[in-house]
Parts: sequence; structure tokens; C-alpha cells
Amino acid sequence: MARPTLLVLAAGMGSRYGGLKQIDPVGPDGEAIMDYSIYDARRAGFDKVVFVIRKEIEQPFRQTIGARFEKRIAVEYVFQEIGKLVPGGQVPASRTKPWGTTHAILMAANTIREPFAVINSDDFYGAEGYRLLAHHLQSGTPDYAMVGYVLRHTLSEFGAVARGVCQVDADGYLREIVELKGIEREGGGHAINTDAEGKVTKLTGDETVSMNMWGFTPRVFRQLDERFQNFLKLNSADVNAECYISSTVNDLISSGEARVRVQRSGEPWFGVTYREDRQRAVESIRRLVESGAYPKRLWS
Repeated sequence: MARPTLLVLAAGMGSRYGGLKQIDPVGPDGEAIMDYSIYDARRAGFDKVVFVIRKEIEQPFRQTIGARFEKRIAVEYVFQEIGKLVPGGQVPASRTKPWGTTHAILMAANTIREPFAVINSDDFYGAEGYRLLAHHLQSGTPDYAMVGYVLRHTLSEFGAVARGVCQVDADGYLREIVELKGIEREGGGHAINTDAEGKVTKLTGDETVSMNMWGFTPRVFRQLDERFQNFLKLNSADVNAECYISSTVNDLISSGEARVRVQRSGEPWFGVTYREDRQRAVESIRRLVESGAYPKRLWS
């Protein structure tokens, strides 16, 4: 079985953050969050990284991020272009944002030929998640995988976040992901979600949530392309519509075309949705370095 590849989604606009959070330093030697992701992935057995980026950030990304890895692990770049995979390349003139995570993953369809994991560039997942995915991807199973995290460990102190709350069956397979877009902390480790109509739902905080850490085989590209083309037929005129991988996976599960094994991680997750989240990331990395989980200079 081939060693797996890591696909890093780094083409986001960072509108809520106010900048290129993909390359913002948070470690003691100037490391970005994705430095730690790639460090953990290498230790788990991944031997190639494919970055999905926007063409306009290629130069700063290669200079700031890519140059650190290219002598340590095989690196390739693919570009998320708004007109790519859109019939005739025709998109609304006012559309500026990419088409979402399903479209982003599809950018690597001609580059990846082996089992692969998908992560967000600005999320810290912890070493356990990469070990779980590496083991799954090298097992030879046709099932896909998702690493799930405890909801209360994924919330921001500085505003509402969107999370995919997972329903998992007794055998450990994903039944459905329900996207909740207005989740905020509440006392005692609990949380609340407020939907667009103002309806409030209380959450225990112990729910398993998807943070876009997936394991796939190459056959998924055909499945994603079919779903993306269907999405375009219904939503191409909507300048804000996005085809999320969670929705696409839901459709694959409900149609019986895929099974997704849920691997629950007990390690901490953190990310930088808002600029204020950066300080928490810096402090979290500092504590991990002090505990010996990572060296002070990651790539020395």
C-alpha cells in the first residue's frame, strides 16, 4: 500500500481574520499552524504534501511556507480557480470567493493517485489525528474516514462559529453531518446554536464535530465532481453559494456510495477563525513546546 498524501486546503480568503492566516506565525521560531500539521503528518507516515492555494498568493506562500518543506517532503501546488470545472468557465461577474471545499479538493484530481488526507491550513489538529488517518489509509479498506473532535474544544472565545455536528451509528460510521452556523460558548462547557430564524438549540458540548479532517481514496474525485456539477446546475447564479465537503459526503452516505469511519480524537483542536484567536493559538503552541510535544525550533 502506498504511503498517503496530505492535501492542505489553503485557498481561503480569510475575510473574518483580516489577512492571510495560512502563513501567520504562531510558533516560537515563526512557525505557522500548518508547520505543525506537516510535522505531525510526516511523523505519522505521510510522504507528500499537496497545497491548494490561490494563484495570487503563490509567491508569498512559496517563499514563506513552501520553502520550509521542499527539502524535507515531496511538495506540489494546485490552484483553486473560480472558472475551473465550471462548464465554459462562465461564472457570475460579481463572484470573488471560491466555490467551497468540495471544489478545492477537486483541484487535486490530476495530482493525487494514492489514499490521501484533507485538512484546513489554519487548523491545529494534534498528532493523534494524523496517526489515526495514516493507519486507516494504509489498511486497504475502501471506506473513507473522518477525524472527529469534541465540540467544546473547538469553540472560539470571540464570536460564533460554524460546526458540522456528527451523527454516528453504533458501529462507528458517520450517518450524517448537520451544519450549525451560529454556535457560541455557554457556561459549564455547554454551547448554544442560533439559526437564521433566531431559533436557539442547546448543545451539551460533548458532541462529535467535523473539523474538515478527512481520509479518502482517489475514487472520491469522480464522486465529488458529479456532486459539484449538480451543485452548479442549482446554484451557479448565487455569488455566495459554496459546495461544502460535509454536504457532499452527506449525499454520498445517503445514496449508499460511501461509508465513512469516524475516528474520534481526544486531543485539543484550535484554529484562527478570528484575529483574536491568534493569541490563543500562540499560547497553546507554547504550552505544547514546554511539555516536550514539539521542539522549540520545529525545523532545525
